[in-house]
Amino acid sequence: MKDPFDQTNAEYDPHIDKPLVLIGLMGVGKTTVGRRLAKKLGMPFVDADEEIEKAAGLSVQEIFDRFGEDYFRDGERRVISRLLEEGRRVIATGGGAFMNDQTRALILAEATAIWLDADLDILVKRVSRRDTRPLLKKGDPAEILKALAAKRNPVYAQAHIHITGNDSPHELTVNNIMKSLAT
Repeated sequence: MKDPFDQTNAEYDPHIDKPLVLIGLMGVGKTTVGRRLAKKLGMPFVDADEEIEKAAGLSVQEIFDRFGEDYFRDGERRVISRLLEEGRRVIATGGGAFMNDQTRALILAEATAIWLDADLDILVKRVSRRDTRPLLKKGDPAEILKALAAKRNPVYAQAHIHITGNDSPHELTVNNIMKSLAT
C-alpha cells in the first residue's frame, strides 16, 4: 500500500502553471497550510499580510488603526496584484482580501483560488490564541466570526476549489488540496 503522504504518488503530481491563492476566514490555517503546500509542490510561498507589512513599514493592526480598513484593502489589492504577476507560487491572503470585488476578479482570473473552510467553533478556538486580529477587537470573537461567515462564505464559494479542514492535521488538508488540483 502506498503512503498517502508520499509526494512521489502520481495522484499528487498536478501540473500547476499559475499561482495558488488560499482564501478563507481568519484562523482557518491559510498560512500554515500554504507553507506546507508550497514545500510539497516545490513552489515559493508568500503571505500577503507579511508583504503588506513590508511595503507599508507598519503592522496590519497599525494600518487599520491609523488609516482604516478601506485604505488597508486598497494596499492589499495592490500587493496581491504584484504577487500574482510574479507567477507560480502559493499565496496566503487575509480573510477579507477576496471580499474586494477587484481583488476577487484578479484572483479568479490570474490564479487558482482555494477556499479553506472550517467549523466556526474551531475557528473561534484558533483565533483566541493570538491578539493580532483587528476585526476581532470590536466585540465577541464568536459573534464576529459568525457574522463574517454569513457574509463571506457565499463569496468564498466562488473559489475554484473548496477544502474543509476542521481539526484534521494540516498535512491531510494539503493532500486534499493536491488531490483537487490533480482533477
